[in-house]
Amino acid sequence: MRVALIGSADFGRAALEAFLDRGDEVVAVFCPPDNPKSTKPEALKEAAIARGLTPLQFSSLKGPEAAQAMIDSRADICVMAYVLQFVPQELAKLPLHGTIQYHPSLLPKYRGPSAINWAIALGEEKTGLTIFRPSDGLDEGEIILQKEVVIAPDDTLGTVYFDRLFPLGVQALLEAADLVLANQYQEVTQDESQANYEGWFGVDAAQIHWATHITQIYNLIRASNPAPGAWTRLGEQKVQIYDCHKHVAATFGSVKGKPGEITQITLNSFFITCHGGQIEVLKAKGAGGKVTGAELAKELNLEVGQIFAL
Repeated sequence: MRVALIGSADFGRAALEAFLDRGDEVVAVFCPPDNPKSTKPEALKEAAIARGLTPLQFSSLKGPEAAQAMIDSRADICVMAYVLQFVPQELAKLPLHGTIQYHPSLLPKYRGPSAINWAIALGEEKTGLTIFRPSDGLDEGEIILQKEVVIAPDDTLGTVYFDRLFPLGVQALLEAADLVLANQYQEVTQDESQANYEGWFGVDAAQIHWATHITQIYNLIRASNPAPGAWTRLGEQKVQIYDCHKHVAATFGSVKGKPGEITQITLNSFFITCHGGQIEVLKAKGAGGKVTGAELAKELNLEVGQIFAL
């Protein structure tokens, strides 16, 4: 098939390589303009050039230049893989079989840019991916294909995305494209009564409030690992927490210490009290980068009895 690809980053690169490696003809690659503030090359752009393709980097996909490039490509289908620019319907409908898009949630749940973070932070036990027809509404188009994955109790953003939703998503794009071109698919309208939207899971969302329950704190830390990194403060020092264990107290009265208090420092970690138990910090980031909990305790001269900001 003749594929036009709109995307960016490592997921866009992986999708491009998957279509090429199985013998499809990629006739256009749309990716964002270069970011002058970034020293890291755009992954999809680099992959396109390495495979002998000329990436198309329009400042906007709403203009006539982008539409003409899509027309000139004579694409059978357009595939959207980690898209950062708005794609108008006028562009999406130009390929012979239209456009399909990947989203890392079971739509209509968790529409928005940080779907996996929020699913973990809010305690979901499963999530998945959706391949759908993009509309002008955010993640609101008709569903073509869905795949479900489990969120295990100790999963993090990194394990759910990189180990499951990333590779599964690339394969799902191939599968959905085949179904569309063979006309062996159905379009299912999303149930708006089940829909929810969550915005960016940014620095503010990743702040730890030690006065909340241990389960909420643990889910927040998992949802922020590896990015944006759950964080807290000890005085003026900002500390980001990544790997951790939760130790749930047998009873309310058996919780040791006050919320936010350091109660124990071991050879590998340190413990912070919260409602319902303690978080054991195994890997964190202070002024000197990511280190073990014990190394951070030494770096910051942590002592039992000190209290992190609530």
